[in-house]
Amino acid sequence: MTTKLGTGVPLCDVQGQYRAIQAPIMEAVSRVLASGQAILGPEVKAFEEEAAAYLGAGHAIACGSGTDAITLALMALDIGPGDEVILPPFTFFATAGCVSRLGARPVFADIDPATYNLDPLQVENKITERTRAIIPVHLYGQCADMEPLWQIAERHRLPIIEDAAQAIGAEYQKKRAGTLGSIAAFSFYPSKNLGAYGDAGMVVTSDYEWAKKMTRLRVHGMEPKYYHQYVGICSRMDALQAAILRVKLTFLEDWTVKRQRAAQRYDSLVIDNHLGHVIEKPTVRSNRRHVYHQYVVRVSGGLRDELIAHLQKERIGCDIYYPVPLHLQECFRHLGHARGDFPASEQAADSVLALPIYPEIEAAQQERVIQACADFVRRRARVAA
Repeated sequence: MTTKLGTGVPLCDVQGQYRAIQAPIMEAVSRVLASGQAILGPEVKAFEEEAAAYLGAGHAIACGSGTDAITLALMALDIGPGDEVILPPFTFFATAGCVSRLGARPVFADIDPATYNLDPLQVENKITERTRAIIPVHLYGQCADMEPLWQIAERHRLPIIEDAAQAIGAEYQKKRAGTLGSIAAFSFYPSKNLGAYGDAGMVVTSDYEWAKKMTRLRVHGMEPKYYHQYVGICSRMDALQAAILRVKLTFLEDWTVKRQRAAQRYDSLVIDNHLGHVIEKPTVRSNRRHVYHQYVVRVSGGLRDELIAHLQKERIGCDIYYPVPLHLQECFRHLGHARGDFPASEQAADSVLALPIYPEIEAAQQERVIQACADFVRRRARVAA
């Protein structure tokens, strides 16, 4: 279907994806409803096995959300009051929120300004005798630089928890996200590359004992029924979500290739429209497979907010991931940070902008997005002159 001139372009189009796969989705939903098994059960087990095989991981434990996945990983490592966990301040809140909720202290280390991922050079001097783990975030769909993090973790005997919420299918040195640390957390929020129709998440590990512990922790620390070895949480995946995710998993590689092609098209359009002095394209490091959960540009000259207003007027979806770094959030004021403590994260928060990207996006829609950006840049140039 050709995009009509003057129509809007959504930031994410979950309805379009549903229309394309409606028949197998409804078949899966009907199968679950007929089974009477609403929570966990065979559908969840099958999804866990299929997801583990896709990732190349030893064990996958389905849970209620990506946030719960991070929590389960931390709980498996017995992280709690008095402990410290190193993570970037430029990420979604849950990365640090889960650490704090368990009574541990988030310790921030700044990002690589090119990739927005945790900068390994900033990590080692944050390690203290209380440090219990490092959480790199594979932001926007590109893996963090893991080789130096592996070396740091080995020197200090620290586990790495991957926050891979945005990076299913991403690769580093030909290894999939989810297999690059001790434990990894995934989110299947509806807008993710592999999205459920509600909240859902997963933790993966190749360690049998951790896997067994997290399997119990997600059901109140229980095994067998009504016998509790741990004080766990209630984070069971619905069978409906598992069945839907099983269908979608079969399309994921095709969707990933389409996202990559869309990103390449954006790159070319930015160059063709001579926008490089205002809009900085995403940086993709070598030995990475970027899956473009988001196509995030950096807008220079302090023009980001004006550009957003222009795009909104043109009915073009866009968003800021994320406008306030975690060290400046009100709830973390007690950590004692101030503006200037993590300059790369602060500069990113002030300049990044996500443009529409999804597997079904059409070339005409992308042309409309970049044409709107170009119109804005030309108008600003005339005003400045």
